[in-house]
Amino acid sequence: MRSSRWALVAAAGALAPALLLSTPALATAPAAPAPATVAASPFDDMDIDDLRVAVARILGDPDSGRRVIQEANALLDSGTAEEMRAWLKTGYRLAQAEDDRVAIARILADPGISDALRAAAGAALDDSTPEALRYFLETGQYEIDNG
Repeated sequence: MRSSRWALVAAAGALAPALLLSTPALATAPAAPAPATVAASPFDDMDIDDLRVAVARILGDPDSGRRVIQEANALLDSGTAEEMRAWLKTGYRLAQAEDDRVAIARILADPGISDALRAAAGAALDDSTPEALRYFLETGQYEIDNG
């Protein structure tokens, strides 16, 4: 089963540029924004195959953590289109935040880190929003070490 997933990931990676670059550019004015009460999502109009490709691309990302991989595998094994849409809209973000918390805890477990880095990591964990956690891991920790 695992080799078929990697084949799906490879196919998705190979087809993505062709699909993205083959769509015609719109020469008209941009479409009106969606109403403020309903947030439009690119996943709303996808069929089950497109949703599987989106999940497989996340699964194929080398930065995906244990929770993201576990949930993506479960969706590819037996997820419905609605479950995949819901996960891509909100579940992925929450699973990534859990993986990010674990990564920050590992940084804090290193006895050799600086006090400034320890404080910044603690602040990211205290904030606890997925955006703060991701920012610390992608940018913040390097600003502290290089600052």
